[in-house]
Amino acid sequence: MGEAMIARVVLSRYSERMTTSAHSARLLERLSRLIHNEAHAHGLKPVQWDVLRYLNVANRYSRSPSAVTSYLNLTKGTVSQTLNALEAKGLVVKRADATDRRRVTLDLSSQARTALKDDPLLRISSHLDALQDDNRRGLEAGLRELLDALIRERKGRPFGVCHTCRHHRPGRDEGQGGFCNLLGETLSIADGDLLCVEHAA
Repeated sequence: MGEAMIARVVLSRYSERMTTSAHSARLLERLSRLIHNEAHAHGLKPVQWDVLRYLNVANRYSRSPSAVTSYLNLTKGTVSQTLNALEAKGLVVKRADATDRRRVTLDLSSQARTALKDDPLLRISSHLDALQDDNRRGLEAGLRELLDALIRERKGRPFGVCHTCRHHRPGRDEGQGGFCNLLGETLSIADGDLLCVEHAA
């Protein structure tokens, strides 16, 4: 095969890959719009649902306004207004941190946990459950890789499940929590399964 033919084949494959990638990006955009449009249940705005979902899966060290700001990649002003609105609706409770009164810890109210049982995103999850196992695992792996690349590009914080962090040390006995070498804190079993702002792969 001559050099000109090789160049055409390479260019053709590159063009095909770029076209496929652009199509995938458009699919993601349309999916995100559909998800966004679904998120108006219980009189909440999409960003308010985003905050509730985050607080529902964040560990006790990661439920602060700054962690919400970092995770959702929003401005401090937007997060502050959103938290004030959720507090006014009785969905989020703000309390001073036990060790540092200047810090605020955010908790979900029982009303918020009830609302999350009817989270519009659960409808999307049910469609994902209907996918074949290989397709679902491949989709999750691809989305994780894409998300990680975008976070690195924007120099954001990765977040991640506590027990997958390099600072996590498992408990000695089954049924015990672990220990965080970074924070010097004992962890409950529940802590280990939640997102942490300090996560390091």
